Amino acid sequence: MSVAEETGRRRGGRDARRALRAAPIPREEAAVKPGMVGGQYRPLSDHDIQRIHHAALDILENIGLENAIPSCVEQMTAIGCQMGDDGRLRLPRAVVEDVVANANRDFLLHGQDPKHDMSPHGQRVYFGTAGAAVHIVEPETNAYRESYLADLYDAGRIVDTCDHIHFYQRSVVARDLEDPRDLDLNTCYACISGTTKHVGTSFVEPDHVEEALKMLHIVAGSEEAWRARPFVSMSCCFVVPPMKFAEDACRCLEAAVRGGMPVLLLAAGQAGATSPAALAGAVVQEVAECLAGLVYVNAIVPGAPAIFGPWPFVSDLRTGAMSGGSGEQALLTAACAQMGQFYKLCTGSAAGMSDSKMPDIQAGYEKGLTAALAGTSGLNMVYESVGMHASLLGFCLESLLIDNDMIGSINRNVRGIEVTDETLATAVIGEVCTEGPGHFLGHQQTLGLMQSEYVYPELGNRMSPKEWHEADKPDIITNAIARKKEILASHYPDHICEATDARIREELDIKLPRDYMRPRN
Repeated sequence: MSVAEETGRRRGGRDARRALRAAPIPREEAAVKPGMVGGQYRPLSDHDIQRIHHAALDILENIGLENAIPSCVEQMTAIGCQMGDDGRLRLPRAVVEDVVANANRDFLLHGQDPKHDMSPHGQRVYFGTAGAAVHIVEPETNAYRESYLADLYDAGRIVDTCDHIHFYQRSVVARDLEDPRDLDLNTCYACISGTTKHVGTSFVEPDHVEEALKMLHIVAGSEEAWRARPFVSMSCCFVVPPMKFAEDACRCLEAAVRGGMPVLLLAAGQAGATSPAALAGAVVQEVAECLAGLVYVNAIVPGAPAIFGPWPFVSDLRTGAMSGGSGEQALLTAACAQMGQFYKLCTGSAAGMSDSKMPDIQAGYEKGLTAALAGTSGLNMVYESVGMHASLLGFCLESLLIDNDMIGSINRNVRGIEVTDETLATAVIGEVCTEGPGHFLGHQQTLGLMQSEYVYPELGNRMSPKEWHEADKPDIITNAIARKKEILASHYPDHICEATDARIREELDIKLPRDYMRPRN
């Protein structure tokens, strides 16, 4: 082959690869997609899992939980739990084991658009947001400011465009709303308006749950349509660790369960503070608390959809401060994933948090470590996996986009390597070596696998040093700022039609101006 022919062949291969990279690819053909199957990372042995399980049953049976509200006591004692003279509600192991055996394992977490439906069971993994940050991180000015209702909507719009962020749980507190009712209802409204993906939110009073359900019935078309496809779940901190029911949260839990809303049973002890400093003990306590929540839910409505949510957090024992980006946090989250798999329950926990205040090197290694181990452990719902800083006090819109790249790479590791006769590529190696051209760049297999085997960053920089210098030395934060501005200037979801929105606004005091939700010239 002449030099000209070889040069032309290389150029043709590059052009073909560029064309493939630029072409949109159907989700079913992409290298990664929602619900990849993990389970490669297992910090607990099978024997360890059994010991934690039996320890959790022991403390439920012998210690129990205090502060149960009357309706909780009535419902749980009706199925065999026991209220002691000391005010603690105890759960016999036979009751717990019976509930676990009969719990709902087949529910979907729906999106408003069915293409975003999730089946969070087995070792399928989904990544999303969460949190209640009170500040927005602004890397452009290297500053923090209070978070507002508009930020919730804007974060939802960005999530709506991110392929590797699979659900949107309320991530900031709207500090411009003081009334708790306004806060709860407007938070739910802003989230469901920003994205067609599944939404998670929370409530402080049961009547707020009831009003939100009316709004969701309007969006769904009817109560029956909502119950068939509930596209919002409630995050419920129904316990105050260690081993106490949270009374107001329990009232909200009951309202949500009866209203057909899936609930995240969230127990969030902080190791060394509100749960044992021993990591195994921290897992035992959170597993026990979540099992109590599962019994509670099934006492209200047998088979109601519930996410098993042990969220053991970590303290820096030198200061008592939360350390969400620590190696211990990664271990605890992965261990909780294993416990959920042991019970065969849909399981959600937190990973991807950073203690760093800005999207910097510290944020990168903390987020990458904790989110990667959560994903490869097979955790079904990885909450807090994008955007979080300052030990959950700060949320960054630019980090949503940076972390979307990160989650894409992590999900590729969750998927792993498929070994087949075709992927072993012995025939391809033989062809290239014996027939030329001595490389695989333009080979049919290479072109065929470009999109289905490889994930590419949207913001990450893979330029050579020379190219990078000639392009005025771009960095990932600058790229994220530009991409954020582009999305917020152009992406205005319209899945809730104006007539439906007007009806919601007639019945509820919606604070987000309609004009803010339309393109602006």
